[in-house]
Amino acid sequence: MARGVEYKTRPQMRVMARAGIVVADALDAARAAAVPGATTAQVDAAAARAIAAAGATSNFLGYYGFPAVSCISINDEVVHGIPGPRVIQDGDIVSIDCGAIVEGWHGDSALSIIAGTPRGGQDTHLVERTKAALWAGIAALATARRLDEVSGAIEDVADDAKVHPLIGYVGHGIGTAMHQAPEVLNYRTRGRHPKVKPGMCLAIEPMFVIGTPESTLLDDDWTVVSADGSRAAHWEHSIAVHDDGIWVLTARDGGAAELATFGIVPVAP
Repeated sequence: MARGVEYKTRPQMRVMARAGIVVADALDAARAAAVPGATTAQVDAAAARAIAAAGATSNFLGYYGFPAVSCISINDEVVHGIPGPRVIQDGDIVSIDCGAIVEGWHGDSALSIIAGTPRGGQDTHLVERTKAALWAGIAALATARRLDEVSGAIEDVADDAKVHPLIGYVGHGIGTAMHQAPEVLNYRTRGRHPKVKPGMCLAIEPMFVIGTPESTLLDDDWTVVSADGSRAAHWEHSIAVHDDGIWVLTARDGGAAELATFGIVPVAP
């Protein structure tokens, strides 16, 4: 057993799946609102309405003082951008990270889109390959003995795509808290890594940048930007591991459509 990991029962996973669908709905609403001319505050408000309509609670709002229900990061902002008056421009890469709580159990997911018309193929490549890395990591989780196999699958996509995982920001366990042990890295490291065990629920979230993998924290103490100003993308899903397989908690089909490419059939908990 990995140190500090909270192992879930299958009934608990089923509640987490309910929270995951709330997050999926909130992200759909936010994605629809994230058009050129909209403010990031308006995008956040769309996510907030979806969470409230489901009778769920935001796990972002008030988290260490965070003032919104979603993180909205644009272009060189990799993660943890604070929604506000910023107006989305045509061609912006918009990364939206959102979470919800149902009956004390958490869901967490993120996506990146290009608002309006892409400014060039490099941006599209970055967003698409970051998403591909997410699903490669999830597919690896289905058969992995240790979490470094997930990290390696994510890094391999980055290497093939000639983009870079952000250093120092990782995925995590999830359950009765949004952030739990173990860490899920987006790149290989030496050392002994936690075993993958039934009962684990993990948030896998590759964050890729076109340029340097180093980052800078802005003066708001939240927004993380690429150190060289290059553009970034961020994708995330929460996944349950149980005796019969895996289930993507924040995907309505459990990940079936995307995992079919890898020959993996997800199994509901």
